Amino acid sequence: MPALVVVDLQWGDGGKGKIVDLLSENADCVVRFHGGANAGHTVESARMAFKFHQVPSGILHRHVTGVIANGSVIDPDELISELKSLSEKGYKIGKLLISDRAHIVMPYHRQLDRLEEAFKGGKAVGTTGRGIGPCYADKASRIGFRVDDLLDVGNLREKVELAVKLKSAYAAALSGQLEMDANGLLDKLREWSSALSPYIADTSHVVNDMLYRGKNVIFEGAHGMLLDPDHGNYPYVTSSNISPGAVYSGSGLNSNARLSVMGVLKAYSTRVGGGPFPTELNDEVGEHLALKGMEVGTTTGRRRRCGWLDLFATRYTVGLTGAKNIALTKLDVLSGLRKLKVAVGYTYEGKRLKSYPSSASVLYAAKPVYREFNGWMEQLDEGTKSMTDLPKAAASYVSFLEQFLGVKAKLISVGHRRENTIVRGKQFLG
Repeated sequence: MPALVVVDLQWGDGGKGKIVDLLSENADCVVRFHGGANAGHTVESARMAFKFHQVPSGILHRHVTGVIANGSVIDPDELISELKSLSEKGYKIGKLLISDRAHIVMPYHRQLDRLEEAFKGGKAVGTTGRGIGPCYADKASRIGFRVDDLLDVGNLREKVELAVKLKSAYAAALSGQLEMDANGLLDKLREWSSALSPYIADTSHVVNDMLYRGKNVIFEGAHGMLLDPDHGNYPYVTSSNISPGAVYSGSGLNSNARLSVMGVLKAYSTRVGGGPFPTELNDEVGEHLALKGMEVGTTTGRRRRCGWLDLFATRYTVGLTGAKNIALTKLDVLSGLRKLKVAVGYTYEGKRLKSYPSSASVLYAAKPVYREFNGWMEQLDEGTKSMTDLPKAAASYVSFLEQFLGVKAKLISVGHRRENTIVRGKQFLG
């Protein structure tokens, strides 16, 4: 089974970028199968740190083919900027391919995203303002622009003029005004075509062919399972499906292909933007997690909300994903806390819930049921190479998580860089 899906088991920001980068040492291809520039992945090598929004995290390895598949939405300006930044930092990236069937985030999508959020007022979801939701909405409404349009810009005037007319009317309804006319949009499309045409390909064929030839392929998830529009905390969710099953439609993967799943789980919980967060901490412990964990959004720059690890929610997403193995990240951030808690259940209106609720209103009112553990004061560092190097309390914490979730922590991250990782067993397939 050479195909591996890496998916965050909570609200995202769990360190998928580092995990994918690490696993990519033994991979031939890394595929972004959903999401857009609203998903930020940070990768830190021995030389420097990189913040990716569109480029697959494994691209720093020269032998890796990076694919942005049809289920993603492309922000050309962001993508061109990332490629330029990599070049300026002296990185000759591996081969990059962009699906001809992926949709394009147009300049008006960003504007409409902001207008919609402002119009909602106190009911705003807290989007990144990157235009991702409006782009996916246009995809479903059959009025979107796809990457293959960049290969035929000369025939797009009629389509562009219709888009401007529609979006101008919508912007006006939201008390706004469209900031770009048809000529400006056509100029943008020509600019993008010139820069990105060499990367455009039928990526589903490439990915299926690589799997047929026995190559190792990683499918890199964006966001986290609790932001999935079908299975997450609706309406405080993203606009594309996150679950491993979305790999098939999001990358054009042959339905006969079999997938292995690596779940990514941070040693505590964080969330960005609005939505219920039962274990949130607004005290000195929350401050410790935010500061030591450097919990600032890669894409938004917003400080993340922090709380105790929610295992009740995670057991729900483990069941959805089928993950048998996890990468446990940021265990080092818990060093210095004398007592730790994890949520093992919720109560609602005085009764213990049997399953994770779908209702946001129930989640807002739910009270976590905690299990308490001894913490540890020792700092985890470069010398932490195996489970035996962990403080006894840290090893016990990891063991409880594994037992409660029915998984094995194959990778345990104890620092920012690739090297700061405990590897337990075969690396690539988990």
